[in-house]
Amino acid sequence: MITLYCLGPMFGLPDPSPFVVKTMLLLKIAKLPFELKPMNFNKAPKGKTPYIETDLGFLGDSHFIKLYIESRQKLDLSGGYSAQDAAKGWAIARMLEEHLYFLMAHARWMPDDNFDKGPARYFDSVPFPIRGFVRTMVRRQVRKTLLAQGLGRHTDAERLQLAKGDVDCVETVLGNNTYLLGQTISEYDATVFAFLFSSASSFFDTALGDHIRSRPYVLAYLERIRAAYFPDCRL
Repeated sequence: MITLYCLGPMFGLPDPSPFVVKTMLLLKIAKLPFELKPMNFNKAPKGKTPYIETDLGFLGDSHFIKLYIESRQKLDLSGGYSAQDAAKGWAIARMLEEHLYFLMAHARWMPDDNFDKGPARYFDSVPFPIRGFVRTMVRRQVRKTLLAQGLGRHTDAERLQLAKGDVDCVETVLGNNTYLLGQTISEYDATVFAFLFSSASSFFDTALGDHIRSRPYVLAYLERIRAAYFPDCRL
């Protein structure tokens, strides 16, 4: 039994972090039993979710968790695709994790309405006298991170244009395929589903979510995987 540490279901999602959703789907694709436990930042080896507990201690980062699963369980989650197709999958996964993620984060953390009903809830367990201070401090740090990364310097219209480029790129590769690269689900689908499903959540009022839900092939793809692996969740 693998123990996966995370925040837990929130906002109609399996977890608010797409990296956790990715790891959950990888475990489900691999048909490995796992249990969820609340994360502790002091124990997280990289200071963030997700992380798992192994016989060698705690292991963080969704990619290295994937490698651990494959190595220890003697599994291949690549789907058996060609090296050329795998390169497409890798490039798309990196695009979503290193680009779309920050666009999604901005849409959740920066608009007051989305922040108040979303990320602000992360701090509900903080003692009331300091809750507001901690919430403001962390939000300010997220804003600084987005500015340093660069996407926080754009206008809303410019961010949406960039986000549409990511989504439309996925749609072009997906086409009429059942899964991203063909008819077999793979590790790349874990990333694509996690980031697009999280970004498309109707819990948050975002132009990015509206765009994803307007793309029929992408929406059908997300619904297909949701129904098979996360039937209790909805867009």
